[in-house]
Amino acid sequence: MWYVGLDVHSRQSTFCVLDGHGRKLRTETIRGPWDKVLLALAAIKEPWVVCFEASTGYGVLWRRLQPMARRVLVAHPGHLRLIFRSKRKNDRVDAEKLAKLLYLDAVPTVHVPSETVLAWRGLIAYRNRLVQERTGLKNALRAVLRGLGIVAPRSLWTRAGVAWIRGLELGPLDALRRDQLLERILLVQGQVKRLEKELNRVGQQNADVMLLQTIPGVGMRTAEALVAYLDDVRRFARVKQVGSYFGLVPSQDASASVNRLGHITKQGPSLVRRLLVEATWQGIRHSAHLRSYFERIGQGNRERKKIALVATAHHLLRVVVAMLRDGEGWRETAAPKTAA
Repeated sequence: MWYVGLDVHSRQSTFCVLDGHGRKLRTETIRGPWDKVLLALAAIKEPWVVCFEASTGYGVLWRRLQPMARRVLVAHPGHLRLIFRSKRKNDRVDAEKLAKLLYLDAVPTVHVPSETVLAWRGLIAYRNRLVQERTGLKNALRAVLRGLGIVAPRSLWTRAGVAWIRGLELGPLDALRRDQLLERILLVQGQVKRLEKELNRVGQQNADVMLLQTIPGVGMRTAEALVAYLDDVRRFARVKQVGSYFGLVPSQDASASVNRLGHITKQGPSLVRRLLVEATWQGIRHSAHLRSYFERIGQGNRERKKIALVATAHHLLRVVVAMLRDGEGWRETAAPKTAA
């Protein structure tokens, strides 16, 4: 069996081949799209396995390599940086390091979802970017009005509010800014509505998404993000691993008898983490179970409010995994006793 480390970029790719004893046979850099490097790899006569680092389009490349290689592994880029800290870094070195990790069976792998799930994730992330853009535009328009000393009504983005904005008598330059910002807001708003209509259609056909919406505070947007990014909960051997996947566990620096815990790692998809925390706030308001958990961690101390919120979000995430594994809806029970 030969071992291939592949360092992939959009305009050139480098691969390194090791034999069955870990000796380097060749390293080659090929300029051009992926098709050229795939043709070069297909010409390898011996059975081979391949490893490459997760990046944009990794799912497509993984599927295209499947018919050629005996095994295709996608390496976690964050964990690779921890393994190989070096001041000497280039494509040839990276490809060789990947090949060596593959030979040693020490590749920190990532989960590769199906094409459908990857497309779903992409649509969820794209909607989030549009929402952020819309928020920025709205803030920019409010700043224009404040700069002109105009007090805007609270319901500024209703039909009546938009008509009020359009009816303002402004100077020609300020009116131009107002008009263009408003046009962009309405354009992005229409795009968001179109995306949400499609996401709602997909979510309503997914039993897991509908199941998670039985949780107090969890709506369609949070449920779909959790299901899409968790994909198959059975890939997590333990429930605790899910907290690490979404970056909700504290960073740790332990040595001998000293164990220092810091802020949460914030690894993994930040979009899901943010939605989960927002849903947790709503859940605390509407669920006695979550409110009891939050208050137990917070101990009535305002300084522990953020700690309690993140801990409650982590607890809710574990509940989500249990619900998806068992296929059971939310049950309002007493919060478990937890040490502060």
